[in-house]
Amino acid sequence: MVIKNVNLETVCGITSTLPKNLLPEIAFAGKSNVGKSSLINALMNRKAYAKISATPGKTQTINFYNINQELYLVDLPGYGYARVSESEKIQWGKLIERYLHNSGQLKVVFLLIDIRHDPSANDRMMYDWIVEQGFYPIIIATKLDKIKRSQVQKHMKMVREGLGLAKGTKIIPFSAQTKQGRDEIWEFVENELLSQTEVE
Repeated sequence: MVIKNVNLETVCGITSTLPKNLLPEIAFAGKSNVGKSSLINALMNRKAYAKISATPGKTQTINFYNINQELYLVDLPGYGYARVSESEKIQWGKLIERYLHNSGQLKVVFLLIDIRHDPSANDRMMYDWIVEQGFYPIIIATKLDKIKRSQVQKHMKMVREGLGLAKGTKIIPFSAQTKQGRDEIWEFVENELLSQTEVE
């Protein structure tokens, strides 16, 4: 994917009306500080277009990035940050649920998991919840550069077993530092999504 144009087109808060987009949407979910903004910046080939918050849990909106007038990258609010009040967590959950239920153009959900650690209870809950909404998320195992190359397969297995992934679920290791995994993510998007759009 050659990135020609990037535009933060829509920002939706808890009370916002979700946009009725006509282009395919690709959503990114993950807990706070898993590296979601860094991933989206890497995919867009921009250094800091998606804001990387110094305060985890601060992103409270769904952000729609229009890429080349071809598709949207959709940044969902981070989950699992302990200092956020329960009422805020519930509101964010409702916002994400509303999006997953009502978007007519959502094609795939990527779920980001920190490759260094066993998936948390929140990670498992999010995976199961996305599946319940009718989507089988592609897993992006972030912070790849933080572990030794010899440990990658062991940690991938840890993620797979920790989430109880459905057989055949794709896991893409990713590093925001080296950009490893970026091309594989775009290749998946182009092969699986844009080609479907052309056929339709």
